[in-house]
Amino acid sequence: MLLPTLLLAAFPAAQEPAPATAAEWIAQYRADQGSLNRLWSFPLSELGHQRRLRHSQEWLGRLAAGPGESWRSTEKMDYVLLLNQVERDLRAEERQRLREQEAMALLAFTPPLVELLEARAQRQDLNPEQTADVLQAAIEELHQVREECRNGDLTAAATVGKRAADTLNRLRRELRDWYFDHVDYEPMFGWWCTAPWEELERELKDYSSSLEKEVAGLDPDDPHQLLGDPIGAAALRQELDFERIAYSPEELIQIAEREFAWCQEQRRLAAEEMGLNGDWRAAQEQVKEAHAKPGEQPQMIRMLADEAVDFLDERDLVTIPELARESWRMDMMSLERQKYTPYFTGGEVISISYPAEAMAHDDKKMSMRGNNLHYSRATVHHELIPGHHLQGYMSQRWAPHRRAFYTPFLVEGWALYWEFRLWDLGFAQSAEDRIGMLFWRSHRAARIIFSLRFHLGEWSPEECIDFLVEEVGHERNNATAEVRRSIQGGYGPLYQCAYMLGGLQLSALHEELVTQGGWSERTFHDRVLHAGPIPIEYLRQELRGDPALDLVGKAPAWRF
Repeated sequence: MLLPTLLLAAFPAAQEPAPATAAEWIAQYRADQGSLNRLWSFPLSELGHQRRLRHSQEWLGRLAAGPGESWRSTEKMDYVLLLNQVERDLRAEERQRLREQEAMALLAFTPPLVELLEARAQRQDLNPEQTADVLQAAIEELHQVREECRNGDLTAAATVGKRAADTLNRLRRELRDWYFDHVDYEPMFGWWCTAPWEELERELKDYSSSLEKEVAGLDPDDPHQLLGDPIGAAALRQELDFERIAYSPEELIQIAEREFAWCQEQRRLAAEEMGLNGDWRAAQEQVKEAHAKPGEQPQMIRMLADEAVDFLDERDLVTIPELARESWRMDMMSLERQKYTPYFTGGEVISISYPAEAMAHDDKKMSMRGNNLHYSRATVHHELIPGHHLQGYMSQRWAPHRRAFYTPFLVEGWALYWEFRLWDLGFAQSAEDRIGMLFWRSHRAARIIFSLRFHLGEWSPEECIDFLVEEVGHERNNATAEVRRSIQGGYGPLYQCAYMLGGLQLSALHEELVTQGGWSERTFHDRVLHAGPIPIEYLRQELRGDPALDLVGKAPAWRF
């Protein structure tokens, strides 16, 4: 039956979908990338590598047309951010493939195993008998590789050995999932494949352990051993470009050394005020004894958090929504996590690092001393308000699509900037508080020095630990945990640099816009929080009202 003409007229004519917004482009790119990473989740796959490369190249082609004609200035900045991210992901994929290839001599038996996973990713049927042949052949080839290692015909650097072991463990876990996907559901699969798979899995575990012990030189019974994997000068420079840092690694070390020297002089002055003849080490030892008693650390954290918020409110420094004030929480950090994170960490939940009954006596003392009142007064605001908690609260509510461009230079730099700002505003109540603030400030400078020197191949992990103990004043266990976190904790190579460098960038931007430009403190800080966690040269361009597209195709140039 035909609809009446009047009723038909009530429906609008069909129209093409509206062009995508910048936020939708970002969502599409990230969703595409997530789909590919879940599909090709296993290592050593050339097919997966090529597919991810093609994805990035297709997006670069799409972005070559420029931003949408109707896009506002903030959307044009989103376009620039996305272009930078796609190029960065492309280079990271190429770099990861090269690092895998460096370890392939130790993993020469793996390509047929990877092909089994590739077949599953492509939804191909398998032949159980042929699959069993692949598993059995891999066992024999693995034996041959191990024999070459034992004979000295096959050698590798310790870092490559550890990388090979880690890669092999990832591959084994993926193969285990693949095996159990089939064994209970395909009758002939188990008949053919169970025996060779069980033998292969044992061999893979044993070989991975052998790579760690015999090639990487790691003792599984020594929890204090460290072995990172430096990325080298070329990769460092490439990462600095994507972070829009217009300095070489060597120049950044010089900046850090200058900041470190300033901290040492300020420590000397604080120690003079404490009656210790300028001996900052003695001052630091005295400060470490001012720690909470067992069970009382949460009360101390709460007191320091309230103190920081009151300080901000009295000076009208930043907008703090009521819900942000009330929604942060505390929990106690596990003993295992404290091996990597010896100090509390924050966000909506501040995770408190403090000794528990199961710790050895000396470890308890080190943890209590390292998390004393004056060190904590310097950093509770870093983790909560105005630091990471307030920052995270705002980033969920303002330009949330920009969280895709997360950079530690803004995220950690924002919290570190507040350590600078509060120092300048007289937040420290005593010389002891200044010692606490200077401990952390010198530590941030030290992080730049030791992490860059490590990734440039100039310092070993042990030299990094010694530097933190002797020049910053860490307890040795805490220094070891800090270095482990930096080189083995899953952080990017520039992460530890980003704290102080990001803080220096924001301080320079504050000088431009507040001191010289006449902005209010609250306006400046709110605008930074609303812009999202983006590279700070891009943030500067946006806050100054400069055209975003002026930065496309240009090397970073801002010397902060």
